[in-house]
Amino acid sequence: MASNTCLVMRIVSASVSVAKKAGTIVRDIRSKGSLGVVEKTGKNDLQTEADRKAQRCIVASLTRRFSGLIVIGEEELPKEEQIDENLIENGFSEEVDKSVCPEALKDVKMEDVVIWVDPLDGTKEFTEGTKYLDHVTVLIGVAVNGKPVGGVIHQPFYKFDTETQLYVGRTMWGVVGLGAFGFEHKDQTQGKRILTTTRSHGTEAVQETLAAMEPDEVLRVGGAGHKVLLVLEGRVSAYIFASMGCKKWDTCAPEALLQAVGGKLTDVHGNVYRYDKDIKHMNTGGVVAAYRKHDFYIERVPQSIKDVLPSQ
Repeated sequence: MASNTCLVMRIVSASVSVAKKAGTIVRDIRSKGSLGVVEKTGKNDLQTEADRKAQRCIVASLTRRFSGLIVIGEEELPKEEQIDENLIENGFSEEVDKSVCPEALKDVKMEDVVIWVDPLDGTKEFTEGTKYLDHVTVLIGVAVNGKPVGGVIHQPFYKFDTETQLYVGRTMWGVVGLGAFGFEHKDQTQGKRILTTTRSHGTEAVQETLAAMEPDEVLRVGGAGHKVLLVLEGRVSAYIFASMGCKKWDTCAPEALLQAVGGKLTDVHGNVYRYDKDIKHMNTGGVVAAYRKHDFYIERVPQSIKDVLPSQ
């Protein structure tokens, strides 16, 4: 049982353990080779058995432990189904339990909280072989009164152990007002403007916006969680996506970690996204995320692009 008396910290603590369990499920399914791929809305919008099984694990594990907790997941699954008990994770994170709850979160009630889950962010990369597996993440975001305040990013395919022939995996977590943990930020851009963007959902608007930023280099990678992780680690200057397509479950957890270290994620207009339970799932105004100098990138978005993308 979690020892922290703060509800948000207990939820984050449980989410760390649950994300690791979901990551194990994702790895196991990948190793067996039968992915159970189906197309949801098109060839770049896929769902696999790993997506489905990992979401069942996350949703069931959290709602059993926190009665009344609202959890919104990416995948459409049957409302009434028998959950395999082997999918349930009951552990907590000792590291999170020992952390001090930020003053602003001490009085949060269950009805204030909404959890946003992407059980397998980077599904397309997951199906394409070992080259892109490090793009895959498990995302669990904690929103309070519509604002992202806590999050977990688990990278199930982080580092391959040549001795055991298994992936090590890693888990990063953060709480606004406390900080973010499990990674090291080190500016690796060497003074260059290096941007990251989508590798599978490129549009003319995306290309026009990137060109307006005058980048020295553009990294096209999969998964919103992975892109924000590149920002968090200092491997890129910013994440730019001037298009619709990203959803709340893609950005809630990464945004919480970014905010926890002083960074910022908004739409192309500079407006923050809301994460209330009844909000539209689509991030209609695109994404601009930066560790520092966020305003610089907002100012560089062409007005023609801002006129097309609605502000939520």
